[in-house]
Amino acid sequence: MGQHQKEYELIGANILYYRKQAGLTQAQLAEKVSLSTNHLQRIETAVSVPSLPTLLDIAKALGITVDRLFIRNH
Repeated sequence: MGQHQKEYELIGANILYYRKQAGLTQAQLAEKVSLSTNHLQRIETAVSVPSLPTLLDIAKALGITVDRLFIRNH
């Protein structure tokens, strides 16, 4: 992860932010995108790196465009 850790942290923080904005728990979002709650938690805390298809699924489930996961906006 090394050189991109800050970006992974930003993506995870944005997933958390938009998930809370949508009023979803980790379990609810994980179910919507066919992930385990543990895996989603690891993405939100930048312990795991999400694949592009996973990011696209998460963005769709949150009702946002995927680019919003890469922008510091809160």
